[in-house]
Amino acid sequence: MELWQLRTLCEIAETLNFTKASEKLNLSQSAVSHQIKALEDELGVQLFIRAKSGVILSEAGAAAVAYAKRILTQAEEMQEVVGGRERALIGTVRVAAATQALVYLFAPLFEEFMDSYEQVELVFRTTSSTEQTVENVLEGLIDVGFASLAVYSPALEVTRLFSDKLILVVGKRHPFAGRESVAAAELEQERWILFERGASIRRATDNFFKDVGVVPEKSLESNDTYFIKLMIEHGLGISLMPAWAVRDELKSGKLARTDIEGHELTRSVAMVSLKGAQSAPIRTFTAFMLERKSQLQTAAGE
Repeated sequence: MELWQLRTLCEIAETLNFTKASEKLNLSQSAVSHQIKALEDELGVQLFIRAKSGVILSEAGAAAVAYAKRILTQAEEMQEVVGGRERALIGTVRVAAATQALVYLFAPLFEEFMDSYEQVELVFRTTSSTEQTVENVLEGLIDVGFASLAVYSPALEVTRLFSDKLILVVGKRHPFAGRESVAAAELEQERWILFERGASIRRATDNFFKDVGVVPEKSLESNDTYFIKLMIEHGLGISLMPAWAVRDELKSGKLARTDIEGHELTRSVAMVSLKGAQSAPIRTFTAFMLERKSQLQTAAGE
């Protein structure tokens, strides 16, 4: 197999469209189809499943794309290191984070990165949970993810960035509003608005309930931070949320907070990427974020 075949494979996997891939690669559609057919014959597997709406990456195709990206990255690194040719910092970095973290914490840093490295295209997507973020990294759909620990995989490079605190958030008319703290036993009969399972906040919340022996009365679930805050404001339930996600509402008096006696809920958030050789843009992006750990910690603080 040839490197140009692997580049074609990755481009089609990104667009899931042979026509768009051929236009981006400046090749005819027949040439692109021929390259993929030759690669499928050599590997002995079907890489794409043809459908009416386009193509779908097969399970074998997803595995091939992950290998292809590592091979292409290593080839680029070999040119830089062995050949002594430092390439211009041009390329794409695909990043992902949970929606609320992207909006409240990462967006300003992403904007700063794009201003500093104008020839690097930063493509970001939101994910509904830590599990989805990690899966996207392992599947090669994104290059760098931001996820709450714990993340375990021998294939992943996991670097802690900052920690945050979950606080008990209630409506301004709730009986808990204005109290410095409440006992864990008082939470038993409250209606809860919980993040959906798979979200790191939900995992921390469930662990807390288990530790204190509370079986919450659940009113509804959502991963929409704005929706949860609105429901709390209207008195439809209470929730545990990151302090940074409700800072404005607490300041304006729309919501109130209180501590839980004898308990402090904290999380650690990490940057996650595949181990091994990485492209120069990805290495530059991860270094950029690590240099701003203190800035992230300040933004995540109470």
